[in-house]
Amino acid sequence: MSSLAGKVLRRLAAEIREFRRWEKLCDPSDIRVYYGMDVLPWRGETVSGGIVKCLDLAERYPNVAANPNLLYLVSSVLPDRRELLTRAAKRARARVVLNQNGVAYPAWAGPLWREQNVPNAYVHARADYVIYQSKFCQRCAERFLGGRTGPSQVLYNPVDIETFVPRPDYNCAGRSPVLLAAGSHHDSYRVRSALTALAMVRRRGIDTRLLLAGRLVWGNEAEKELHQWISDENLSGFVEYLGPYTQAEAPRLFQRADILLHMKVQDPCPRLVVEAMACGVPVVYSATGGTPELVGDEGGTGIPCAEDFETMHAPPDEAVAEGILRILSSREIYARQARARAVRLFSAQEWTDRHAGIFQSLAGG
Repeated sequence: MSSLAGKVLRRLAAEIREFRRWEKLCDPSDIRVYYGMDVLPWRGETVSGGIVKCLDLAERYPNVAANPNLLYLVSSVLPDRRELLTRAAKRARARVVLNQNGVAYPAWAGPLWREQNVPNAYVHARADYVIYQSKFCQRCAERFLGGRTGPSQVLYNPVDIETFVPRPDYNCAGRSPVLLAAGSHHDSYRVRSALTALAMVRRRGIDTRLLLAGRLVWGNEAEKELHQWISDENLSGFVEYLGPYTQAEAPRLFQRADILLHMKVQDPCPRLVVEAMACGVPVVYSATGGTPELVGDEGGTGIPCAEDFETMHAPPDEAVAEGILRILSSREIYARQARARAVRLFSAQEWTDRHAGIFQSLAGG
């Protein structure tokens, strides 16, 4: 058998298996959701990004790998067989919901950005319903994935406001401030910016330090480079690198901080920002992407940057330091405002209720 024939037969067998997953549909009002993976991770694992919202939703709609009738996919963690899954679900007249985050574009994906968008564009065009994580996400999808027909809405990433809570003295300024840079650091400028801003603030005579948490993934020498930068800025003893953290550990991490530094340029809808705000931690951030929609005027201060899909423009270090000083001058007020905004706009309970309404409308259709 030729290699081409073998490849065709294997693909045909995969299509048959996938169709059989979906073919025994029962009462459509009995919503059974499949998240594109047979087993979801748990919060004690080191998970981040799009998969976390599936854990939120699975508390009401558990993952059903056998005979589901609704496929729920998140664009930032699309499974390898996303096109096959979508096609099989549609053939079986199941419903497909896409939670759309960011897209590939030249500034960060390089010359192959079009190829990277192809699988996402396939699902985006064929989904019965699309949930855009921010207005920025919607605008980028329309530009880089193409138009679509069918219903959609903007629904920001949620936070469990009963789990992510402030420490008791969060809105008091009685201690030396602690800065936090967290998340998966795919680009070195995010860490360099935080370190340089810390050094500038300390030179102003303010006794502050930095917690750095999350994976350093911009290169094989990332951790070595981090320690060299700490030495170059004379920050030894003022920076604590904590490494990766689990979702279960996240609330305690945010409770240790007074300000979150989030310098990622054109971040579509960073969940860690709303998690920090729910813990009463205001944010100094790059005022690009979807982050300004989350933080608003009361949850922190944005550093103006150009929106550019061809070249990334990192926030100026001096402006980041000034943003930190601005929040420190009124940090009790910012802390209370950040918590109040998270409670008002990003409750996981309301987010799940909105999904329930979407699912019921699709079942009724």
